[in-house]
Amino acid sequence: MNFNITNFSKSSLVDPKYIKPMRLNYTQNKKHKTWEAVKSFNSVSVLLYHTKKDAFLVVKQFRPAVYMTDKNFKYTYELCAGIIDKDIDLDMIVSEEIDEECGYVVPLENIQKITTFFANVGVSGSKQHIYFANIDETMKLHDGGGIDDEFIKLEFIKTKDAKKFIFDETKAKTSGLMFAFYWFLNEKKGEL
Repeated sequence: MNFNITNFSKSSLVDPKYIKPMRLNYTQNKKHKTWEAVKSFNSVSVLLYHTKKDAFLVVKQFRPAVYMTDKNFKYTYELCAGIIDKDIDLDMIVSEEIDEECGYVVPLENIQKITTFFANVGVSGSKQHIYFANIDETMKLHDGGGIDDEFIKLEFIKTKDAKKFIFDETKAKTSGLMFAFYWFLNEKKGEL
């Protein structure tokens, strides 16, 4: 599965489906100010730890906005994640994303909340809820890869290589992934 990108171009955004660009107006310390922002969906993500492989399962996918900024990065390393676009419990959305993207079925009671933080605070201020779950091959139902026209590759990163991976600038990765790796190494590794 290759990330073969061709005919990449930019155009104006008309009738957006997932984001809403806007100008915010406010007064701060009696001074009128404006700010350009993007209203977007909040999201969930999950750090998946494969107990037998002693490795994290991460997703790799093409992110056009990253490619627009630096064409050296045809894909990013990310936690399994998805937008909150339905009115159900967040752990249910996490479970659905694990199945769709990674092909594993994890019982809801085995999905643990880590924390919630704000992402992209200068532009969207959306919330990301981070979770954790153990996986093994008995939970695997299919190869994953996403649904519809998603194109997701999976990769295992050994926990012994996690710190090196975090600081490897040749790999495009999200801050949520780096935080989750550190959380695991600090909070969970001693429990294993």
